[in-house]
Amino acid sequence: MVVFEKPKSLTDVSMHYCPGCTHGIIHRLVAEVIDELGIEGKTIGIAPVGCSVLAYNYFRCDMIEAAHGRAPAVATGVKRSLPENIVFTYQGDGDLASIGTAETVHAAARNENITIIFINNAIYGMTGGQMAPTSLPGQVTQTSPYGRDVTQCGYPVKVCEMLSQLDGPEYLERVTVNNVKNIRNAKRAIKKAFQNQVEGKGFSLVEVLSSCPTNWGMTPQKALEWIDEKMIPYYPLGVYKDRSANKEAKA
Repeated sequence: MVVFEKPKSLTDVSMHYCPGCTHGIIHRLVAEVIDELGIEGKTIGIAPVGCSVLAYNYFRCDMIEAAHGRAPAVATGVKRSLPENIVFTYQGDGDLASIGTAETVHAAARNENITIIFINNAIYGMTGGQMAPTSLPGQVTQTSPYGRDVTQCGYPVKVCEMLSQLDGPEYLERVTVNNVKNIRNAKRAIKKAFQNQVEGKGFSLVEVLSSCPTNWGMTPQKALEWIDEKMIPYYPLGVYKDRSANKEAKA
């Protein structure tokens, strides 16, 4: 009897991510959801620019490479051209919350029927560890060696909180994958985001707090602890918008 196996929606290509990076866990959760919903044959993924730029090598579905930050715009075009397909983007914080902020906000405002998986590791990973829009106040990075000074650089962008102020989005939730309980909750959220698209409900975004041991200068174990100690207090987990649930509660 098979107890555990690799999701069919993941390829056999070895992933390039650093030891302790949680991109691999999140890839697996997305693939498991695609398998469970039986949508592999009609799913189209949009790969970003950043650490997960090679996502097209790992998912066994059609993939498109988007220019930096433009994945929501590409996803919008694909979904409107092929409305029966399931379209998702997989983006880091530098891609989505910096150069791609406008594309993200306006896709959400229009309630485009797409699914976005947003990876927040509070740093620019691929390009060497510079300060990102999501870097925490006081966080040391390559370009903030004395810590992020909010008087000079402003405060971090809280994507779920920002998008929750729009009328458009169907579903927004922030999760993490630093322990088994949180991994299971993250999968539930990702599955809901895909199911919303299957049901034609509109824009769904799941923000996943993720570790970056290499650029944080930590061991993999310490990086997971840092998510608990530093990231979650600043980026609280939970549902920030769920229009369907609100309608059901009022009924």
